[in-house]
Amino acid sequence: MEFSIKQGSPEKLKGGCVVVGVFEGGKLSTAAQVIDKAAKHALSDLIARGDMSGKSSSTLLLHKLPGVAAERVLLVGLGKASELNSKTSVEILRATFAALDATATKDAVLYIADEGIGNDAAASTHRQALDSGQAWAIRQAVFAAAEQAFRADGLKSKPSTAPVLKHVTFATREKPAAALRSVLDQAAATARGMELAKTLGNLPGNVCTPTYLATKARALGKAHKSIKTTVLEEKDMRKLGMGSFLSVTRGSEQPAKLITLEYHGGDKKQKPIVLVGKGITFDSGGISLKPGAEMDEMKYDMCGAASVLGTLQAIAEMGLKLNVVGVIPSCENLPSGHATKPGDIVTSMSGQTIEILNTDAEGRLILCDALTYSAKFNPDTVIDIATLTGACVIALGHVASGLFSNEDKLARELLAAGEQTHDRAWQLPLWDDYQPLLDSNFADMQNIGGRAGGTITAACFLSRFTKDYRWAHLDIAGTAWKSGKEKGATGRPVPLLVQYLINRTEKK
Repeated sequence: MEFSIKQGSPEKLKGGCVVVGVFEGGKLSTAAQVIDKAAKHALSDLIARGDMSGKSSSTLLLHKLPGVAAERVLLVGLGKASELNSKTSVEILRATFAALDATATKDAVLYIADEGIGNDAAASTHRQALDSGQAWAIRQAVFAAAEQAFRADGLKSKPSTAPVLKHVTFATREKPAAALRSVLDQAAATARGMELAKTLGNLPGNVCTPTYLATKARALGKAHKSIKTTVLEEKDMRKLGMGSFLSVTRGSEQPAKLITLEYHGGDKKQKPIVLVGKGITFDSGGISLKPGAEMDEMKYDMCGAASVLGTLQAIAEMGLKLNVVGVIPSCENLPSGHATKPGDIVTSMSGQTIEILNTDAEGRLILCDALTYSAKFNPDTVIDIATLTGACVIALGHVASGLFSNEDKLARELLAAGEQTHDRAWQLPLWDDYQPLLDSNFADMQNIGGRAGGTITAACFLSRFTKDYRWAHLDIAGTAWKSGKEKGATGRPVPLLVQYLINRTEKK
């Protein structure tokens, strides 16, 4: 899908469809008023008849209005202006693109970014002037358009041939600011990064193996000269002393991989930001076997890795002036006669020993060695991303990702990036009071801390391997994919991560 932005009057722009807003009570937006006048008050007439009330997220498609160059006009309900906020704005944009997707139009012109969508979100969440309402609306519109256009039927014998919207133009009555063009380009690159993350996440475990992820990482390096890809094999990990990582892969016939992608966008002296993505391509729980119901969704246990690949692709397309390293520990967690058993003790790369009480708490076991390994890059910041705990889903549901950090400034930066992109996170405590729950009688620590505060004790475990740098942990167990009728990967937290990196670049 292609995106553009330009100045123009709504009745004069040619194309498949022009989109304008109507507020609750039938009040026409400014762009809708222009069309109404050109169409000899056709919009006012249908509102008077009760065909369009302006209720939030309602839509009405009109064809061949007199005096209007576009083939179609889509009216979108904006609700009450006083009630427009981030939630309702996103719902309106999703309804808009769902309505467009139901037509045969291949291109559309949107004016709703001019009508107040996103203003409340920008004013209430970006007190440091990180965003304007228009920038927020354009970014969310791009994400909504890309989400509607995304298809997950690549492995079907007969993929969908339904027409898809190909081009979206954001039109403004005044000349658009150069900053908005930059926001649009960044949002489009981010959407493509999300598409990569979703595509990888949706693949089944028999296709998306650690070797497959390594192949995709190498392909990313070939596509972008700014990215250098390296893949370590199990023999290399043994030499590095990654006993914790290797304990997880013992039950699988698929070889584990430690994938690194080094993006060089800044100067050589600039310390990199390291993104560590959990890449369990299928998680059965190992000997601590999961229940059979919905175990198929454990193909999504590599969504942290997928988000790192999507983020690296996005910033490489942007040419972001920053150094970023992606580190992806990847393996399967399966039961067999060789698999690690509850009660086994392993030695991590850091030299710390771990008593494994539950083999289904495996993500932290591969991440701890990857976090130790990340220190070799002399990082400015390290952020790990993982579908780590079911406890995070219980705590935050499927709305916010869990956020932990050993520096509050870093946490605030990530929270702000999440608000800018509506890919939100919520900070949870990382207090020392929780650390004793990981005490072991036989090793330096155990890999679980009990049911209480499960997502916190998991973060506490990781914190023991991150004392040499500033670090944040994103638990995306509740946000990386959807279940049920809308089952599929979401591409989160690619928007949050990309925006955080953009903000870091702009600060520099």
